[in-house]
Amino acid sequence: MDWLKDLLLEHSALQAVVVISLISTVGIMLGKIRFFGISLGTAFIFFTGILAGHFGLTIDPQMLIYAESFGLILFVYALGLQVGPGFFSSMRAEGTRLLTPAIALIVLGTLLAVGLACAFGIPMPDMSGILCGATTNTPALGAAQQTLQQMGIDANGAALGCAVTYPLGVVGVILAIVFLRRFFVRPADLPGPDAEHRKNVFIASYHITNPALFGKNIHDIAVNSHHRFVISRVWRNGQVSIPTSDKTLEQDDVILVITTPAEAEALGMIFGEQEKRDWNKKDIDWNAVDSQLISQRILVTRPEINGKRLSQLRLRNSYGINISRVYRSGVQLLATPDLRLQLGDRLTVVGEAQAIRNVEKILGNAVKSLNEPNLVAVFIGLILGLTLGSIPVSIPGISIPVKLGLAGGPIIVGILIGTFGPRLHMITYTTQSANLMLRALGLSMYLACLGLDAGRHFFETVMRPEGALWLGTGFLLTFVPVVLVGLFALRVMKVDFGSVSGLLCGSMANPMALNYANDTIEGDNPSVSYATVYPVCMFLRVIIIQVTLMLVL
Repeated sequence: MDWLKDLLLEHSALQAVVVISLISTVGIMLGKIRFFGISLGTAFIFFTGILAGHFGLTIDPQMLIYAESFGLILFVYALGLQVGPGFFSSMRAEGTRLLTPAIALIVLGTLLAVGLACAFGIPMPDMSGILCGATTNTPALGAAQQTLQQMGIDANGAALGCAVTYPLGVVGVILAIVFLRRFFVRPADLPGPDAEHRKNVFIASYHITNPALFGKNIHDIAVNSHHRFVISRVWRNGQVSIPTSDKTLEQDDVILVITTPAEAEALGMIFGEQEKRDWNKKDIDWNAVDSQLISQRILVTRPEINGKRLSQLRLRNSYGINISRVYRSGVQLLATPDLRLQLGDRLTVVGEAQAIRNVEKILGNAVKSLNEPNLVAVFIGLILGLTLGSIPVSIPGISIPVKLGLAGGPIIVGILIGTFGPRLHMITYTTQSANLMLRALGLSMYLACLGLDAGRHFFETVMRPEGALWLGTGFLLTFVPVVLVGLFALRVMKVDFGSVSGLLCGSMANPMALNYANDTIEGDNPSVSYATVYPVCMFLRVIIIQVTLMLVL
């Protein structure tokens, strides 16, 4: 049995892979167990790693650093790719609404940490580590240690404080989300299964009664209006047709319009009375709406279409069809002429059967061709992300340059490539399952290594006289600001609970809590809001911990 002992205990690349895989397997299995109705999911890998580290299981230090760093990079980059297509539209619509409470959470937590340090006599170097652990922010810990070392102060207390409070920092955010949902969240605060559809796209029908539109073609109406809309169908004298750009509108026409929720009421003032029928229900059989036309989703799989604007394809005038919506990475987009298509987009096409078959040949619709992963975009993104994260940024008044680090750089580049890659004709598409696999693999590696590293001195530090005090203050720094800011965002700012959960996880730099939120809340709102606030908040945490130490010490 010596071979088995060597496999588990003798440091080597093989042993590191076996240990990380073993910790991940046990953690994932234990994570499925529910305690009082709560399952921690993959976050249990972290606690399994702590126990393994406590009982003396170790791997080569260089392998530990590599696997931990690579896992974190892989997770945040894949997350950036996923939310990239809807990121900037979300920033335009809700960036301020999400960033305001996220920044408030950072400021509140920092002020509370300084107050608790004064109240309980905890040295500020130790409290800086407690704060970094409570907010699960290892880049901020690195910045704090560098600042302390340059000031000639021992930084070991900061590292121990972070190790002690980190586990409760992970669980504290999850418990705060559970607490908010149990006692303060109403059914209206939860996004439904079609929340993204209702948020980005709204369908309405209008009865044309505005004399100024009689005899005007659709192209002129769209050009002279600053509103964004697509006219999908026109009913005239009981006959339905697909409108081309030169189609003229007449009195008593009924048009089916795809727009955004914010534009729907304003369009009623332009076109005329909005009909009462609800076209946004999920169970509408669009092929039964009229017998002459069919509605079909077509997948963009031809590489030469990637990055082209809809208007460049001239599909409406050439084939007599209409593209009303574009489904991309879980988000429904309005099919305006300036929208750039990406490989993997699903287009809702309305028209006659033969016309749709012709359009299908142009767009591809070959599902098998997308099964081949495009790893070039992944590796290029990782290189650019790490390069960006390594650039030192000088802040006036701070002697130490600040960096985005291993997490900040890759997520920003992932968002940018996911959004703008097709404009450069980069094939950035990954299937939903492939993206989830990358994220889950990266997060598992990161948590297993993090737990192993923290477990060596975890229980030893907890049993010290100040250990209980550190745990208590750390939990307060996690739970109290999260609950207070979460309540403020829910009740005062009227942000839905999915977005609130994502901004809380992002401002606390907590991917484990985000994973829990994604598992328990419908839609992509948690991931989108997480990616919206995470880069800014991570950067602010790195800065504010350095500024606080310089001002207080």
